[in-house]
Amino acid sequence: MKYLRRRRLESLFRAKGGGPLEGVANLFDLALVFIVALLLSLMAMYQVLDFFEPKSEITIMKRTEGEWRIITKKGKEIHVRRVTDRKIGGKEGIRLGTAYRLKDGRVIYIPDEVGDEKT
Repeated sequence: MKYLRRRRLESLFRAKGGGPLEGVANLFDLALVFIVALLLSLMAMYQVLDFFEPKSEITIMKRTEGEWRIITKKGKEIHVRRVTDRKIGGKEGIRLGTAYRLKDGRVIYIPDEVGDEKT
């Protein structure tokens, strides 16, 4: 019995064989787990997790260098629209219709009659 007990104690104190890079591999795994946990906590803090739900509707407005970008997600479709301060097009045109913004935020477009055009 003493022989087995002594052998077990000796194996605990004896250095295990292996290269010095074994510990680095474990540190790499630990760093990956830390990065994933950090990303999940940041997403939860800024409430971005709704972006991955299939039934969610999200609108994000982002301004970069005098230009607005409106990112809209409805279901699985994601649309990015750019809004600028620049004038687009020429000086002449025709009236196409009227747009109304409702109290709930929706915009309704009513086209003009063909004979009712004004220039």
